[in-house]
This record gives sequence, C-alpha cells and structure tokens, in this order.
Amino acid sequence: MSRKFARTLLNATLPMGLLLSGPSFAADYAQAAGSTLGFSGKYQGEAFNGQFPGFATTFSFDPAKLAGAKLDVTIPLATATTRNADYDSELQGVSFFNSKKFPQAHYAATKFRVLGVNKYAADGMLSLRGVSKPVTLTFTWTAGTKPVLVGTAVIKRLDFGVGSGDWADVGVIPNDIKVTTKVVFQPK
Repeated sequence: MSRKFARTLLNATLPMGLLLSGPSFAADYAQAAGSTLGFSGKYQGEAFNGQFPGFATTFSFDPAKLAGAKLDVTIPLATATTRNADYDSELQGVSFFNSKKFPQAHYAATKFRVLGVNKYAADGMLSLRGVSKPVTLTFTWTAGTKPVLVGTAVIKRLDFGVGSGDWADVGVIPNDIKVTTKVVFQPK
C-alpha cells in the first residue's frame, strides 16, 4: 500500500471514526413508555408491592463524563397504588403520604459514581412530605437507541414521616422500604 493511498484512506475514515465514537457531552433523555416506579415492604409480616403511575424522569448522562450527569424524578403521590383499596386509602391519608398537603415527591441527583461495568450510583436528595434527605439509587445502564436504567434504593420511611402514629411501629411496617425502577428513555 502506498503512503499516499494510506493517508487518503486514513483521512476518509477518520471523520467516520469520530462520528461513531459518540458525543463528548452528556446526552439529554426524557422518559418513554414502558417505564415503572415501584415500592415494596411488609405489613405485619406480609409482603406488599405498589406502583407510582404517572411519574416523570429526565436524565442527562454520559457514562464517560459523570461530572455532568443529572437525574430528575417527579412522583405524584396521589397515584400510589398497591391494588388493595384499604392500603391505598391509608397511603393517601395524613399518616402516610398526606397527598392533599404534599401532592408530589421529588428526587434529584447530580453526583454519580461508577460501581462496575454499566453499574452506577446516583447520590441525590429525596424530598417527601416536606422533608429532604439523601438517598442513593444504584442502577445499571443499558445504552442504545432507547437506553434503559434499572435501579433500586432503600428509603427509611420514618425519616420522612411516612407512617406516623400507630404506623410508626417498625414491628408493624419495617422502616426500610425498597424502591425499584425501570426507566426507558428516548433522546429529548
């Protein structure tokens, strides 16, 4: 191969190589269909699961440049459902979410850490019932045309005043509530 041909080939493929390497800035994503946000715990030893339909997530993320990452989640508390009418009415009441006074919760993270291959931690603040506390979301990231974040966090419900009065007894409902999410994204 002649030097001139090699230089021409290199110059022709260099822009394509740069194009394939992707953006050097965080990509902005909005939540797409197929996303879920759930919670689980126990009531008198019996497991329960619930969902927050209608939550909304935006994400600015580049795994190579975590310093610019931002995660923002808005959670409408009145939509919380366990598919058990008795549980659901209690969830909306003053002792739990008090959704009339506090219609939504909010989670925002701007600090991210690498935990392993495609595994990350988002250190953010959860605001719930007028209280803001740090919460870490650990998640996997699957890149693609519709990237997917799958994550978990543990919320100490009593730190936020969720389950007051008789419901504050951790023998009835443990303090740790597991939150799980699968968020499908599309570019903004």
